[in-house]
Amino acid sequence: MNENTAAPSLAMQSLDRLVGTWQLSGDSSGTVIYEWMNGGFFLLQHVNMHLFGSDITALEVIGHLQPFGEPPTSEIRSRAYDTRGNTLDYVYELDGDSLTIWGGEIGSSSFYTGTFVDEDTNVGKWTFPGGGYSSTMHRISR
Repeated sequence: MNENTAAPSLAMQSLDRLVGTWQLSGDSSGTVIYEWMNGGFFLLQHVNMHLFGSDITALEVIGHLQPFGEPPTSEIRSRAYDTRGNTLDYVYELDGDSLTIWGGEIGSSSFYTGTFVDEDTNVGKWTFPGGGYSSTMHRISR
């Protein structure tokens, strides 16, 4: 097993602006909670939302992949597990106030684009083949 004594990447550290409890509005409702796993190498997202007439509960683990004996990937990747049995992979990109979450791989036709209009509000939209939905997150606690 590879013991990593390095600090979390600057890209991971930049995701600290997601930490807290967020209220969802727009085409979805509910809450998401982002919190750091001890060590700061992984961000955990707890999802409890209502979308398209269904309740969705999920856990997402966000961070750089680092297989045995290899260096971390340059991309920030995640896998979400939901109560329907889905496992969904994403790539996170945060550039200034712009957050993009790619479904699967960078350049995918399924993606989220959002903008932090202030430290406690992100306004954006999920786009995917055949549809999409708007989503606004407002932080209710840090």
